Amino acid sequence: MSDYRLAHRSRQVSVIGRREALSGKAKFGIFGDGKELPQIALAKVFQPGDFRAGYYRDQTLIFALNIISEQQFFAQLYGHADLEAEPSSGGRSMTSHFASRMLDDEGNWLPQVNRYNIAADLSPTGSQMPKLVGLAYASRLYRELESLKYLVDFSTNGNEIAFGTIGNASCAEGVFWEAVNAIGVLKCPAVLSIWDDGYGISVTNDHQLTKGNISGLLKGFAREPGSDQGFDIYTVSAWDYLSLIRTYRIAADKARSQHIPAIIHVIETTQPQGHSTSGSHERYKSPERLRWEEEFDCLGRMRKWMLEEGIVSIQELDEIERKSKEQVERSRIKAWEAFSNPIRQEADQIAALLQQAGESSSQTAELERIRQKLLHPPVILRRNIMTAIHEALIVLHQEPNLYRGGLLQWKNKIESEAHERYNTHLHSQSPRNASRIGLEGPDFNEDSPLIPGYEILNKAFDAMLAREPRLIAFGQDLGRLGDVNQGFAGLQKKYGELRVADVGIRESTIIGQAIGLALRGLRPIAE
Repeated sequence: MSDYRLAHRSRQVSVIGRREALSGKAKFGIFGDGKELPQIALAKVFQPGDFRAGYYRDQTLIFALNIISEQQFFAQLYGHADLEAEPSSGGRSMTSHFASRMLDDEGNWLPQVNRYNIAADLSPTGSQMPKLVGLAYASRLYRELESLKYLVDFSTNGNEIAFGTIGNASCAEGVFWEAVNAIGVLKCPAVLSIWDDGYGISVTNDHQLTKGNISGLLKGFAREPGSDQGFDIYTVSAWDYLSLIRTYRIAADKARSQHIPAIIHVIETTQPQGHSTSGSHERYKSPERLRWEEEFDCLGRMRKWMLEEGIVSIQELDEIERKSKEQVERSRIKAWEAFSNPIRQEADQIAALLQQAGESSSQTAELERIRQKLLHPPVILRRNIMTAIHEALIVLHQEPNLYRGGLLQWKNKIESEAHERYNTHLHSQSPRNASRIGLEGPDFNEDSPLIPGYEILNKAFDAMLAREPRLIAFGQDLGRLGDVNQGFAGLQKKYGELRVADVGIRESTIIGQAIGLALRGLRPIAE
């Protein structure tokens, strides 16, 4: 019953969130309705220390792991630029973009092994895939390199799984195939879930994928019995609660203990509200498809199963659903009040200033119009305040009005606060910012020997690899050949194939591999 309660609350977040976007309180909404049961099954095998590289349909998983609350979800929907209210990005990312903080205010690492780790979501579809490679590969390095065993805050013997999530339509993108291939080559513990509702907005799988079936295309990656090459590939329906739990447990156990990657293709997924608040799925789904989605919606199926099995009565289910809706609505109200009340207070102060300005101005009527517009907007936003101030300053620009100075002060104050809200922390502002490290110039004179540049680089890389066990170098022709320019010549033999490694021609996932390793505390050199 607790799983159904969670799933129903998440569904209500989607329904109410869509309403908020369509009412104008939020600019855009995209939600995870229809994926509730698969994500609950995934959450059951997600352990402290694990990582997620996912996308904007994963709200149920995030709720199940208690990464954010429902109130914090709505805060992000409204764009509340406060880390206390919206811890994922302080209102800077699009709705349903999740993240967990990995550094403290001083730029020091927070422990990873005792928490669920969410690598920050990105807006471009498929962009979660390259970093999934590095997040998973780090577990292999932590397990196999003795020199990394001291990093107990980052890994427990490489037991961590990197969980990836992606929609079926994004599986047509090149980064998907590049990442799947890289994970298979590297033999690292990734479990990738594909939420397949048969569409990419209005475009069906027949137009997305050869044969219209991602599982069919992935067969070549399937692992043969007894082999350590390839993926375990599973197909399971989004509404089959027991099969979902069983599938995720089997896949996660093998990935965690044996580092065998897995792909779980979750089929017969529905998307009850359509792709997003930018359109209606009734425009492109046939009546037959809509009826099918209503019949096979995972919540409806779970409800029916629970009643048939005698797990719960219809009265108890009705009560769960009623309370879930009320709880989500309370969370929404709290989030909206926390977001809007400070803005409303500022608007009231500006309105009072406009009223005072009007009392000593020949433009009383125009200033009153501006004041009323500020006090009664369709939706209260800080933009309304700045618009009112600009309009009032234009009206008063030829008058020696005592209140123009006050309006200018407010304008400067709001602009300064806006810079703090939206333009800071684009790069590290901690004492550990790399740009704050002092430069140390070269020490040479006329008697210094002339050495080819590649030898200097080679000696530098050798010294760094010896000094820093977290340093991992990889790239095209970097290992056995020692780089085409010989900067790494002889270093693979000296430090081993995991410290100095060759990779294939896969530029996107070379960068993603570096990002994922860096997120897990290592120091990658990616060529």
